[in-house]
Amino acid sequence: MFPQFKPAGDSALVIIFGDRIDEKINKKVHAVANAIEKAAPDWLIEVVPTYTSIYVYYDSLKLSYQEALNAIKPLLSAEPKEEKPRIVEIPTVYGGEFGPDIEFVAKHNGLSVDDVIEIHSKPLYRVYMLGFLPGFAYLGGMDERIATPRLEKPRLKVPAGSVGIAGKQTGWYAIESPGGWRLIGRTPLKTFDPSKSPPSIVKAGDYVKFVPISEEEFRELYKQEWGEKQ
Repeated sequence: MFPQFKPAGDSALVIIFGDRIDEKINKKVHAVANAIEKAAPDWLIEVVPTYTSIYVYYDSLKLSYQEALNAIKPLLSAEPKEEKPRIVEIPTVYGGEFGPDIEFVAKHNGLSVDDVIEIHSKPLYRVYMLGFLPGFAYLGGMDERIATPRLEKPRLKVPAGSVGIAGKQTGWYAIESPGGWRLIGRTPLKTFDPSKSPPSIVKAGDYVKFVPISEEEFRELYKQEWGEKQ
């Protein structure tokens, strides 16, 4: 039965709202996380929402786990507000040097490359959480017709902006890093910039729409965003 509560080390607690990836559960997670942040008790260090749970980090010199839990329980009644969703468009060039695995994704699923592009760029994807790397958005809503296993051997370097698929999930690498997702395209946007506030162009609860663009459009936008040629 949910919610459930667990300690996480000596200065954090976890509130668990469910055991599956579900939009309704995730909306509840963010409603409660926002309520905790808005309350802003002096012992609160950080609130980290995930797919189905919230990690609440507190100053253990100011209160105990049970005291923190007792303080948070009245906030669990917070419910999601019905608001118009924020939609962030992610221009993406598919295939070629920017998406070296798109043909594998197509072949694995018995589709054409054009089919993969159409299927991938059609939905609105919910941003369930940010994690793994700075600005890395975990998205929900990918069509299972293009689900593809990860690379057996991850790449040592994946360019920032690379759009990929791993299993039933899709997303993009906001910064350059190693990675094992199947790369199908790339966005020219600088989706994570630590000099800005907030540094990420998306936040949990937003929706994302991938918009196909040409290589020429990619290079022009890349120059505008990064101040250099690609």
